[in-house]
Amino acid sequence: MIRALLILLLSAFTLWPAAAQTPPDDVRVALETGLGRIVIAVHAGKAPVTAGNFLKYVDQKRLDGTQFYRGVGAADYGFVQGGAQNDPKRILPPITHEPTMLTGLTHDDGALSMARYAPGSATGDFFIVLGKMPAMDAQPQATGDNQGFAVFAHVVEGMDVVKAILAQPKSPTAGEGVMKGQMLEAPVKILTARRLP
Repeated sequence: MIRALLILLLSAFTLWPAAAQTPPDDVRVALETGLGRIVIAVHAGKAPVTAGNFLKYVDQKRLDGTQFYRGVGAADYGFVQGGAQNDPKRILPPITHEPTMLTGLTHDDGALSMARYAPGSATGDFFIVLGKMPAMDAQPQATGDNQGFAVFAHVVEGMDVVKAILAQPKSPTAGEGVMKGQMLEAPVKILTARRLP
């Protein structure tokens, strides 16, 4: 009896940290893609502006039918980018930039972050990081645009799908400037983006 109670208590303590790491204000979203499902935890409490913006795109079905269109890196390191691609029928007004130094979030494995030009220009495009990319975090000691990108979520299921997207063939000619050679020859469709219960 005592042994059974000890096993039960040990099991509870083993499971407790995992449960404690999922904040109650995280919102689960499923991205159904042409290569499979990606489930993300949107950090509404830590990054309210950026997470709120992403959830508007989800709730208004503005991501349905969009694509993952860019892949940088290979295997387990790099990022894939997708979203509205500045489609005027899909994009909402730009949001205030929410740097990592304010949210405490980082560009670690599975992080979702907003694509942008200048700080405050992000709309409906995002990227998913494979590996750790601290250079994308805010760098307040650096000169110039040191605000980094705004992390707002993490993949909790489907990193194999993200890796499969990154592995798709790239066009040697598509893309402009630094994006040349990074565009997927056959973009991967985001069929739907929906909140999970």
